[in-house]
Amino acid sequence: HRGRARVFNSEAEALQAVYNNQIVAGDVVVIRYEGPVGGPGMQEMLAVTAAIAGADLGGSVALITDGRFSGATRGLMIGHVAPEAALGGPIGLLREGDMINIDIPSRRVDVELSEDELAERHAVWQAPEPRYRQGVFA
Repeated sequence: HRGRARVFNSEAEALQAVYNNQIVAGDVVVIRYEGPVGGPGMQEMLAVTAAIAGADLGGSVALITDGRFSGATRGLMIGHVAPEAALGGPIGLLREGDMINIDIPSRRVDVELSEDELAERHAVWQAPEPRYRQGVFA
């Protein structure tokens, strides 16, 4: 699968885009900051995967996330990406419109960017503010 990245910093943002018909066949939906630290707690992406299937896009849209999936997930969905975005992982460097290549037989996910461009993005990347400052999720 090769497609343009549609980048969201939460499942809620991605879900709204699906509901608003902003996701089209061929897109690669990227949901980041939903891993163990960013979520926090490694959020399950059930709502957005169900919405993609419900919009009849399950066979034509890929999804990549540092969150997790349940056993009900269908289609080209790649989860548990590590290191996660909140820890400076590569998924946090992706931008809207980047071209993503997913090669399942080779077990590869690549972005069509030079190493220099990735290094530049990494140099300016900053960790987001925590979603919670106190309590069990902090």
